[in-house]
Amino acid sequence: MPTATAGDPAVLARDFDLRHLSPGFYANPYPVYHALRTHEPVKRMPDGSLFLTRFRDVQAVYRDPKTFSSDKTVEFRPKYGDSPLYTHHTTSLVFNDPPRHTRVRKLIAGALTARAIAAMEPGLVRLVDGLLDAAAERRRIDLISDFASAIPVEIIGNLLDVPHAERAPLRDWSLAILGALEPSLTSAQFERGNRAVSEFVDYLRDLVARRRREPGDPQHDVLTRLIQGEAGGEQLSEEELLQNCIFILNAGHETTTNLIGNGLVTLTEWPEQRAALLAEPGLIESAVEECLRFESSNQLGNRMTTVDTEIGGLPVARGTPVTLCIGAANRDPDQFPEPDRFDIRREPNRHLAFGFGIHQCAGLSLARLEARIAIGRFVQRFPAYRLDGEPLRGGRVRFRGFAEVPLLCA
Repeated sequence: MPTATAGDPAVLARDFDLRHLSPGFYANPYPVYHALRTHEPVKRMPDGSLFLTRFRDVQAVYRDPKTFSSDKTVEFRPKYGDSPLYTHHTTSLVFNDPPRHTRVRKLIAGALTARAIAAMEPGLVRLVDGLLDAAAERRRIDLISDFASAIPVEIIGNLLDVPHAERAPLRDWSLAILGALEPSLTSAQFERGNRAVSEFVDYLRDLVARRRREPGDPQHDVLTRLIQGEAGGEQLSEEELLQNCIFILNAGHETTTNLIGNGLVTLTEWPEQRAALLAEPGLIESAVEECLRFESSNQLGNRMTTVDTEIGGLPVARGTPVTLCIGAANRDPDQFPEPDRFDIRREPNRHLAFGFGIHQCAGLSLARLEARIAIGRFVQRFPAYRLDGEPLRGGRVRFRGFAEVPLLCA
């Protein structure tokens, strides 16, 4: 029998530890995900948590929010202690269960109706075309800083009606706070994340005070809507209001930046798919769905079991942390034929990039619109665009994207 090697799938699965990852994993996690799905689809980590890689298991957990809680008040205490990061992540929408989750989500969703999102499209087209004009003048750009990241910051800034002159720190704050969600934290990441929360909260207190004095239109201004609450219903506390404003800016920013960046880079790696999109621009909707599946911006989700239960036929004790590997589920061959093939005509394509169930991303329609306009118009404007050097990955496992992508626009 041949000796097992580091590339042996069974060894990859056996040795996998989310808190101790190799540089190769950050570059390409999919061989490890495949090994886990094959050999240990319900993988017990050294810390006792579980890591799920099969589509059916991940979806089953999403379907059952009572058994699998999103509340992080217990799980995050050892990680963050009594810190601004702890306050933020245990108060924001994504890490809460009903009823708190329900009423905050209802307020946000009320400002993200189909009509409201459709009304954003002309302004989004103008924004993207302006960025494309600037790229055409320069010819060589960084895809992330000069294009992909500029779009969601502007759109979410508009949603909360953040004055343009005050938007400069938003991206750095967002990256610092979301970077502190990584499975393993350095002291520098921890300090940077806490400083970002504190500075962000200070800024928002002032912005909220101004908006209370001069309210906007609650049908379009999410901040005004959150301040006013539901007519005759409950108001958000000041803490809930501030922390969920941070959440909205964070949630709408990095994942959409990654979607646009990942999508445009992936199209350079699959030239026949780019040629198909150029020939048939109407394929952009299904192309965006395939970008979401193939390189999911958000690779991981987390839950905690509230009762003794089972996952994939295996018993799981109450109080067990569970990591949902969205990136692996979206490459599961039982759900997606030829999952490692990028196919912009893929149908059906019921991926989990936006989650599933009551915690499905509230801004998914807006993210899809941003990606359709950004990727579609970029490809048509620069049909021969190409990499001008090696892209630099963002160095994170939870949020998969690039930090830098040197690009020649042609």
